[in-house]
Amino acid sequence: MVPSAGRAEFCWAMGPPGLQSLLLVLLARWASVSAQAVATPAVPTEDLNSTEAPPATLGPSLTPRILGTSRPPEPSGPRPAPVTDVAALCVCDLSPAQCDVNCCCDPDCSSEDFSVFSACSIPVVTGDSHFCSQKAATYSLNFTANPPQRVFKLVDQINPSIFCIQTTNYKPALSFINPEVPDENSFDRWMKTSEGFTSNAEADVSFTTKSSALNTTKYEYGAPVQTSDASPHPFLRFPSPLMSALCTDNNPAAFLVNQAVKCTRSINLEQCEEMEALRMDYYSSPMILRVPNSVTQVPITVQSITVQSLNKTLTRLEDTGVRLPSLLSSGHDKICINVVLEVKYSLTYTDAGEVAAAGLSLLLGAVSRATIPLQQKFEISFVQQNTRSVALSGNPGYVAGLPLVTGLQPPKGSAILQTTNRFGQLTVLSSTAEQDCLAAEGLRTPVLFGYNMHTGCRLRLSPAIPCQLLAQKVKDLLKGQGFPDFVAPFGNSRAQDVLDWVPVHFVTHSPPVKDSCQLPVALVLEVKWTKYGSLLNPQARIANVTANLISSAFPQTLAGSERSVVISTTVTFVDVSAPAEAGFRARPTINARLPFDFFFPFA
Repeated sequence: MVPSAGRAEFCWAMGPPGLQSLLLVLLARWASVSAQAVATPAVPTEDLNSTEAPPATLGPSLTPRILGTSRPPEPSGPRPAPVTDVAALCVCDLSPAQCDVNCCCDPDCSSEDFSVFSACSIPVVTGDSHFCSQKAATYSLNFTANPPQRVFKLVDQINPSIFCIQTTNYKPALSFINPEVPDENSFDRWMKTSEGFTSNAEADVSFTTKSSALNTTKYEYGAPVQTSDASPHPFLRFPSPLMSALCTDNNPAAFLVNQAVKCTRSINLEQCEEMEALRMDYYSSPMILRVPNSVTQVPITVQSITVQSLNKTLTRLEDTGVRLPSLLSSGHDKICINVVLEVKYSLTYTDAGEVAAAGLSLLLGAVSRATIPLQQKFEISFVQQNTRSVALSGNPGYVAGLPLVTGLQPPKGSAILQTTNRFGQLTVLSSTAEQDCLAAEGLRTPVLFGYNMHTGCRLRLSPAIPCQLLAQKVKDLLKGQGFPDFVAPFGNSRAQDVLDWVPVHFVTHSPPVKDSCQLPVALVLEVKWTKYGSLLNPQARIANVTANLISSAFPQTLAGSERSVVISTTVTFVDVSAPAEAGFRARPTINARLPFDFFFPFA
């Protein structure tokens, strides 16, 4: 209809000039792709040895032009040549000189093999999909032929995307550049461009020696530990694997860097007595300098020596004297004994950055030809002077079976007060065979996380003891000495983080009965905990602690009569974790903007 055409023409005329040009280019591109797709016939070949289809002849371009517009310029420049010959590429050919099942492009397959194929596992093989035009190899099976034949087609595949590579001016970008591999001729050049090697990924200690930059008053983190050795490398040797798994003996030990490495060593069994790296004195004889470039020396003390036999039996020696390797003959085989297998350094340092002491633990063993190459293990650890390790009840969450971490109300501005006996911070009355509360007054049982407990004893009421005195005695018996005011939420909570600790809610329950003796008979501890953190590794966290002291009313005991009362303690752990729900992160929002010249020169 004419009016419709008029409206369409009106819309084209009212659009901006840049939009008209862009639409013209897109329309021309679509028409060109459609024409090429129609004019690119695929000629099948039934011959088994055929590798390429006859070339297709493209017809003239059918790009339409609107009256009053010019033809878009043809792309100039070299067309990208395919990097890979898709006709010779077979990605499913995995077995050399053998036919792979359902691999139609396998040159080792014959007509007999095709008869048992169900389909082609790789029906189409293409090159780079970013090209506007590329070759594509298609494979199929013709089961109507006798014997069955492979149908191979090589066609020109057109990429319908407008963002494709039509021309290129930098051919190396179409393929990966082969990296240069260092060899014996280029190794020196690579060494000059490198800043040096590191001992391992954790140590991050540079191999480059900078003696002038060392602090002469104290050791700093990562500084090499110096020795009084007169060798070109006067440092404490810590063999490590650098470029390979082989041990490098010139690696220095770094201050405050705990390390544990394993490396292998190729040795000649007949010369084991002459190799320094296998000798015990090679590691125990150096004298460590207290501070860098000082004259004060710290000897290395051998703390323990353990001997390992060929059948892995370990024996600890009482004598810590030097034992040197020795070659022995055992029938037709030779064995070298007292060979260093493991070395463990333990260096004690001060707050001033000085080395105060050095300890050494060694594992010596026997080596035969069957255990070559030899694997050695080296460890080094640093311990601060006048400090001791504190045992934790979890890191961070509580571990079942370990005691609860508790403390007393601190003075204003200070940390939680704790006793040094971690098993005596929160205790309950312990049951005995006699079941006498007064006899078991000093016997306590620690409260362990996750363990529900019920203990008790019997107490005889006598009119000779006043009720108030007896009630206070039973209360102290139930609570014990130093009943805590706070409980740590985690097993590794710090005492200085007072606001993070969970207060203990102490509640007293007494019956409203007059003219009677109010006597505590039970202490009920309820610990509520929850699972905290990831669903894969939840951590136990204490959320609430309540101590209920329950009292009962007893009539006054008459003279000449006694009464027995049961005193009990109960500890209950309650899991108050909410049902776990898997959470997913929100979908990322893409705030992408086109370059300002994206539509250049059309806008």
